[in-house]
Amino acid sequence: MSDLILTLSPESPADEAVVEKLAERAFGPGRFARTAYRLREGVTPAYSLSLIARVATLIVGANRMTPIRLGGHPALLLGPLIVDPAFHGRGIGGALVEKSCALAAQAGWRLVFLVGDAPYYERFGFKRVPMGRLTMPGPVDPARMLVRELVPGAFEGVSGAVARAG
Repeated sequence: MSDLILTLSPESPADEAVVEKLAERAFGPGRFARTAYRLREGVTPAYSLSLIARVATLIVGANRMTPIRLGGHPALLLGPLIVDPAFHGRGIGGALVEKSCALAAQAGWRLVFLVGDAPYYERFGFKRVPMGRLTMPGPVDPARMLVRELVPGAFEGVSGAVARAG
């Protein structure tokens, strides 16, 4: 990323169409079938924690943070994490994850949950959810359920259903 001047800023509702086009290019139409999308449907993202990555005026990445519940405990769902395929491998995804998690911690959130590749997200402090501890509202590979404690010990005693907030 050293050759890019990257700007991270909070997402706004006005960015939604551009972010959706970016997601379409990165993930295709199959993205709507994923269980994590069911948790986001009809829930307003935490815009102050959801970020847009720009190089000059071009949006090259984005991530969403959406309030959810983990076994009745408030948490954030990180995702989708989107990076324009032309900009993969430049550190943009990592910058988005780290900044969103830092903002979430400053705002008083204790847990961030996601469904993703452990080898990628472990470098940002995410750990696999112990088998059987959380259940999703649809099919998910349990090895891809990851959680990051923003406060040490915040995941202790958390178990049950992953559900929409509210």
